[in-house]
Amino acid sequence: MNLLSPDVIAILLLDGILFLFALIALAISVQIVRKWDRNATTPLQYALEKRAYLVATIIEYIFYLKLPLFLYFIYTLDNLSNILPGAMCAAGVTNATVYGLPLFVVKILDLYLFGFWIVLHRIDMKKPDYPFTKMKFWFFILIFPFFTLEVVLEALHMGGINPHVIVSCCGTLFSAAKSSAVSAFITLPTPLILGLFYGNFVLIAVAWLFKRAFWTALFNLLFIPVAIVSLIAFFSTYVYEMPHHHCPFCLLQSDYHYVGYFLYTFLFGGTFYGIAAWIAEKLGYGTVRGWLNRSIVLDTLYLFVVSYYPISFYLKNGVWL
Repeated sequence: MNLLSPDVIAILLLDGILFLFALIALAISVQIVRKWDRNATTPLQYALEKRAYLVATIIEYIFYLKLPLFLYFIYTLDNLSNILPGAMCAAGVTNATVYGLPLFVVKILDLYLFGFWIVLHRIDMKKPDYPFTKMKFWFFILIFPFFTLEVVLEALHMGGINPHVIVSCCGTLFSAAKSSAVSAFITLPTPLILGLFYGNFVLIAVAWLFKRAFWTALFNLLFIPVAIVSLIAFFSTYVYEMPHHHCPFCLLQSDYHYVGYFLYTFLFGGTFYGIAAWIAEKLGYGTVRGWLNRSIVLDTLYLFVVSYYPISFYLKNGVWL
């Protein structure tokens, strides 16, 4: 490993321990899906029920530990930018190897998948005959490869960072002049970006108003890429008050009052609850209205915060960037 840092070692060690627990949970999950029979009264079924409770507890704790660990991961990337030549924030560290960006995407995806597993588990535990036990362990078997991929990518990325090699700063990575997918987003017409962003939010609000869980889930799913693209292409420039600064990582720094942590919490929390409400409804959970309300509140907070910056800038300066 080229980069030996206490933060990096701590993240690799913690994720390694969680992976070992997940491996144990996987082995027992396979046993449960093969032999589970909720109508049986055999000693084997009784033993499986006890193991199912143990495994569910392990998976729950993996998710609850992964949430703060993800924030620590972001904090660590930001800190590493101080020692990598050329890096000004986590964007440069993420781009230090080819594994950085896929790692970031898989980490976010895993949080959603583990969160959906918790939803399934909670609904199953509320039913007296545990009708979704086999389904939730099948689901865990399906999401385990994603967790494995995350751990492998993390080891490859952290192990591949060379502190003596110059990396690109965010000003280069998120530049309209560069030929990349990001530059394609940045050069989109502003009315199109804002139309997609606010139009998507209106659709979410209408679906919430008519209590349509499926449409709320679908529009929240679309809202994730639409919100991120609009943040990079338009809203971030007003946070920085610089027309050519589009970095979504610098928002996490103290210079901008750590507003990125709030924005991403609102966005990912709101979209998660919006999708989870539909899953809960499909499983016959009776009180999805509360989940829908949490979704619309968090989505609205996200919209208000990002909208505040361009409006505030215009009121102070009388011009748009």
